[in-house]
Amino acid sequence: MTCFRCAVVALAMVLLANFSARAAGTPNVEQWGIYEVMLTGPAAGNPFVDVKLSAQFTLGNDTLVVPGFYDGEGTYRIRFSPSRRGEWKYTTRSNAVDLDGKTGSVVAVAPAGANHGPVRVYKTFHFAYADGTPYFECGTTCYAWTNQTEELQEETLKTLATSPFNKLRMCIFPKSFVYNANDPPNYPFVRNADGTFDFTRFDPTNWRHFEQRVLDLQKLGIEADVILFHPYDRWGFATMDPDSDDRYLRYAIARLSAYRNVWWSVANEYDFMIPPLRKGQQGNKSVADFDRFFSILQNEDPYDRQRSVHYAAKMYDNTKPWVTHVSVQTRDLTQIIGWRERFQKPIVIDECRYEGNIPQSWGNLTAEQMVHQFWVGTVCGGYVGHGETLKDPNDILWWSKGGVLHGQSPPRIAFLRALMEKLPYTEMTPSRLGTTALVLSKPGSVYLVYALKDGPIALELAGNHDYSVTAVDTWNMQSESLPPAKAGEFDFTAPRPDYLLLIKKQE
Repeated sequence: MTCFRCAVVALAMVLLANFSARAAGTPNVEQWGIYEVMLTGPAAGNPFVDVKLSAQFTLGNDTLVVPGFYDGEGTYRIRFSPSRRGEWKYTTRSNAVDLDGKTGSVVAVAPAGANHGPVRVYKTFHFAYADGTPYFECGTTCYAWTNQTEELQEETLKTLATSPFNKLRMCIFPKSFVYNANDPPNYPFVRNADGTFDFTRFDPTNWRHFEQRVLDLQKLGIEADVILFHPYDRWGFATMDPDSDDRYLRYAIARLSAYRNVWWSVANEYDFMIPPLRKGQQGNKSVADFDRFFSILQNEDPYDRQRSVHYAAKMYDNTKPWVTHVSVQTRDLTQIIGWRERFQKPIVIDECRYEGNIPQSWGNLTAEQMVHQFWVGTVCGGYVGHGETLKDPNDILWWSKGGVLHGQSPPRIAFLRALMEKLPYTEMTPSRLGTTALVLSKPGSVYLVYALKDGPIALELAGNHDYSVTAVDTWNMQSESLPPAKAGEFDFTAPRPDYLLLIKKQE
């Protein structure tokens, strides 16, 4: 009763603040939404470099310092996403007189609809939204989709709206790589007449477009896994000097961090940006540079968004405290069990190769192999990402440009996600049954057994109660009830690889 009274009092205070704010003309914003402070200031010189701007937002004992940014034509913006309900007051700080000392307030009210807040790490190995709603990560990759035609981008969004994917890996910089050679209509930096770029001046048109696509994903319930650097470059973005790198990174934080669905991927295949380089790759970085990027994100992103870095051959040291989850490229997903123990963080397989038929080995999984990878990674306690590289006469491959999904794995991935979201996944622990099977279990309650090959499998069922047994056809997406099982030793013979059993305590 005491806790109930406290909750009622807290709600009444928020409602009173909300009512008072409306009466006084104070603006409202949803908790975890975005309130934007827009100011007019100096346009002469180079404001991207010359002008510093931030605001301090305060509610009770909570204080948040939020960076601002120049949006061109004398316009400056500060984007604030409140983590608590109530009236936040702010004061701006700037080295420009016109921008300094501006004050105001905004009332954060209850979130509505599908606004569950940002995704956070939950129970060491998993994720949940800030309001406690479970989040079973199920990602895909469209590296350069925001650099395509408007028609193709809209088609991509339409496809995502009916897909099982709730996270999308996407680059800020354009990509220069096989099946992805087109130039975008504009770039994150201003382009000079001679074709070079001015790394001291950002192009607001490009950034406004990118952040609109982040918001489009948010409306679909999809997290935007924003890739900040990558080695597949012909424009000079992969070889910028440290000052330009850091200025770009801080501008990205100021513009994008307030969107609650943003995750930071420091790089795609970061190790391919460290000399000596391979053919077709660009970079002048070191591990220390990536450490610095992580440090800037950790210390200067006011909202502490998720942070990871993707690798190709050499894994980054994911024990470092600024890494929130481990982003992996691998073909052997059974390693997830060991990585969980080693890193004590969520393991996200952002690349296990792609469903496709291109000549490259990383892009020619069959649909059956892709579905197999998803189940192996899931039963091992990780989260697996999808990609599609099926040939197209116009080189419109989903993995690079988006468009339409042609493969057969997405509906089976949707089936997997639906099944897992009904289980207490965050309470289940993975293990191996020799070389024959994998098991994910909450002992005494539920067991998920996945056969790696046909043959006999023995499993110990805890407790003194009966269990229901269901055989799951992961390809045809069908289930069949089998005879119930007693607690104790449970023996069965898997008739084929990829055979799945769901064993649950009978109520």
